[in-house]
Amino acid sequence: MRWLRNLYERVLRWAESPYSEWALFFLAVSESSFFPIAPDVLLIALAIAIPVRSFRYALICTCGSVLGGMLGYLIGLEFMDLLGFPIIRFYGLMDRYEAVKEIFNRYDALAVAIAGFTPIPYKIVTIAGGAFRIDFVTFVFASLASRGARFFLVACLIYMFGASIRVFIDRYFNLLAVAFSVLLVLGFVAIKIFW
Repeated sequence: MRWLRNLYERVLRWAESPYSEWALFFLAVSESSFFPIAPDVLLIALAIAIPVRSFRYALICTCGSVLGGMLGYLIGLEFMDLLGFPIIRFYGLMDRYEAVKEIFNRYDALAVAIAGFTPIPYKIVTIAGGAFRIDFVTFVFASLASRGARFFLVACLIYMFGASIRVFIDRYFNLLAVAFSVLLVLGFVAIKIFW
């Protein structure tokens, strides 16, 4: 866990960097379309380092995530064979592809909203949304609502509890890192089971 602690401390120092907001934005874009690491870690670290900017960071993260979701949608819509299937294979979800189609046919906006707020890998939903051609406007609004709710909830908690949250995270960092990893794995398991 020492390497994770070192990464966490380095990320906290990024809040002082003039590139911190760009790093958050690009991490949010890439996570929503193809990259496996969620932007929440950087959002939390930046917001803890400078709590008065929490809502600004949440807005940057939300905009990046929705833009990345649109990129994922485009991958599914136009580049499924070239990029979409390899990404889905990477996450081990090829056997669930038809089940995902049925879920989108039945619950398109709800499926996007749930995946946008939970630890379910959002990139799978964005790519599948394009592949199954769910309504783009509905997709964008569901993404905006769910991703915004997720990131602004984090920002609100950090803004309200600032220093005490930082002390809590510093004290229980290893436990929180394990819990976050477990939630991420459970997100993948949930997709395999229910989709």
